[in-house]
Amino acid sequence: MAKGGFKGMGNMGGMMKQVQQMQKKMAKMQAELEEKEVEASAGGGAITVKVNGKKELLEVNIDKDVVDPDDVEMLEDLILAATNEALNKAEEMMSSEMGKLTGGMNIPGLF
Repeated sequence: MAKGGFKGMGNMGGMMKQVQQMQKKMAKMQAELEEKEVEASAGGGAITVKVNGKKELLEVNIDKDVVDPDDVEMLEDLILAATNEALNKAEEMMSSEMGKLTGGMNIPGLF
């Protein structure tokens, strides 16, 4: 093999160390984000929903004035709208914060 055939390979160890450090930071950040909560509402605040970064539904609050036994479908629609909005906010929060750490690189399987 010619002299210098592996030129630049000396930096491979340093690069791997940086990748490992980034993975640790990403895991820590993901764990922190999973504990954060986001809230969304529908119907002018008649329905409020709270989810966490794991996209788990934590809380649903329904204003008693919006409960109409003759229009259950509207109540169901408001709950769906608030829940979907909260889940979208949680996804955006995760993507935004992880994007800051990865410099906008899309890393498959990250979250």
